[in-house]
Amino acid sequence: MRGKGGVEATVKIAKADLVPAEANLLPAYGSFAGLEEACRLFCGRVSGRVHRETAAVPADRLAAEREHLHPLSAEPYALALGEERLVGDDQTIRFGSVRYSTPPGHAGQRVWCRVAGQELVITARTGRGAGEVTRHRLPVPGSPRILDEHYPDHPGGNGPRQPRPRPRTEAEAAFLAIGEGAQRWLAEAAASGAARIRSKMARAAELAAVVGADRVDAALGLAAIAGRFADGDLASIIDHLTAEREIGEVVTADEAHSAQPGTAAWARLGGQEAAR
Repeated sequence: MRGKGGVEATVKIAKADLVPAEANLLPAYGSFAGLEEACRLFCGRVSGRVHRETAAVPADRLAAEREHLHPLSAEPYALALGEERLVGDDQTIRFGSVRYSTPPGHAGQRVWCRVAGQELVITARTGRGAGEVTRHRLPVPGSPRILDEHYPDHPGGNGPRQPRPRPRTEAEAAFLAIGEGAQRWLAEAAASGAARIRSKMARAAELAAVVGADRVDAALGLAAIAGRFADGDLASIIDHLTAEREIGEVVTADEAHSAQPGTAAWARLGGQEAAR
């Protein structure tokens, strides 16, 4: 198609300037918002200088051509903003089983939420139309994202909080008495739907009596961070800490990581069946 080469050249130039590589000093972007800002700066830079073929500044040409273009709506199409949510009296919305805070002035109003990379973008109607009002990093389900700056009339840290576990039995009290790591483990395990939580709590209390509450508390905290709630995970982490090994990068157990050793054994089995 005519002009295809120009489009390909534009994409090539954009990749050379924006995509992290050995040719530039940016190893990676910290967030999707950082990439969006880099794209805006790139477009402003290339559109603000004289074009070699037209001998004109693209931004100036666009301003002249706007007089011949049909005007667009002042606000984007609602579906482009994401899913609609109602802001509660506590200035929070619920999205994906997680509570997110919003800036003051939006309680009782409807906002839009969409996922951009690893962030949740919240858009609302302002005096200048629909615009982004805040962003949150996406947490694990059950862990609310509440920003203190969204509650300027309250002292820092006094916004809505995740409720602390309250023991109802002596066994639960013995487990929670281990420390903050135990409380975090219980909250994360319950949010992930882990099985046999009570029996694992009892086992942790037994281990605390043998190897010490501090070591078990540290292991529970690491298990909560990594999402390791299977049988034997706690004992394995305690053994690692007992050996005084350095704690490397904590890998969260999710869809991107698997303990499956591979399918080589199954491939050999299939070959044997075929040989028969």
